[in-house]
Amino acid sequence: MDTLVGTLLLIGVMASLALVAAGVIWSYLRTGHMVPNYRIVGMNFFAFAVATAAGLRHGRFTPKLLINTGIVTLMLTPFLRVLASMLYFLTVKNPKYTAFTAFVLAVLAWSLFLRH
Repeated sequence: MDTLVGTLLLIGVMASLALVAAGVIWSYLRTGHMVPNYRIVGMNFFAFAVATAAGLRHGRFTPKLLINTGIVTLMLTPFLRVLASMLYFLTVKNPKYTAFTAFVLAVLAWSLFLRH
């Protein structure tokens, strides 16, 4: 389980880093500025992730979309880690830790719908 969780976290962070770096480099090559000029406001993470997925689905590849995909990947990495832990505890029939991780997963899932 430790190997699975470690690998999941490593892959999530490295994929996020690669996506954000590619977006920043592409933006620099296109505009001459290292930081793309945009803000993410007025939506919760779930809406942000859905909008990013829609952009990917429609093939609208831009530096901003790559950076947004990297952000979504980074934010979902701990969520997937907790999900994997909960499923592991469920399969080994450990009700106490299954309940703990299910609670943490519920709090994380609920936080995806909050707006700041």
